[in-house]
Amino acid sequence: MKTLPLAALVLALLMPLLMPLPAIAAEKDPDTGLILADGWEVVRSNCTACHSAGLVTQNSGSRNYWLGLIRWMQATQNLWQFDAATEKTILDYLSTHYGVKEGARRQPLPRELMPVNPYKMDVDRS
Repeated sequence: MKTLPLAALVLALLMPLLMPLPAIAAEKDPDTGLILADGWEVVRSNCTACHSAGLVTQNSGSRNYWLGLIRWMQATQNLWQFDAATEKTILDYLSTHYGVKEGARRQPLPRELMPVNPYKMDVDRS
């Protein structure tokens, strides 16, 4: 019986670990629809005090996107200031579980397919 070289044996044993796993649906809170993960309770208690969790779950964006929304709500919607730990927990949770989605938006239309802008000033009036 012929034996496999050690490298081939190690590769054969490790190959299943290197294969991508199928995506597993994240468990969600039945009341809010928020993904059950570290920080979800902080998000639930702070975000759903003013609006439904649906406003959270239908959005996605980078950490800066979420921070911008928080700052906008603080400046215009009377959202209270968070202590640093609470804000970090909220941003960590949102950017991890409701982060940027690849391919979620279509590419912009080419300029030649865009309609004429009726509000654009005609510079050339000769």
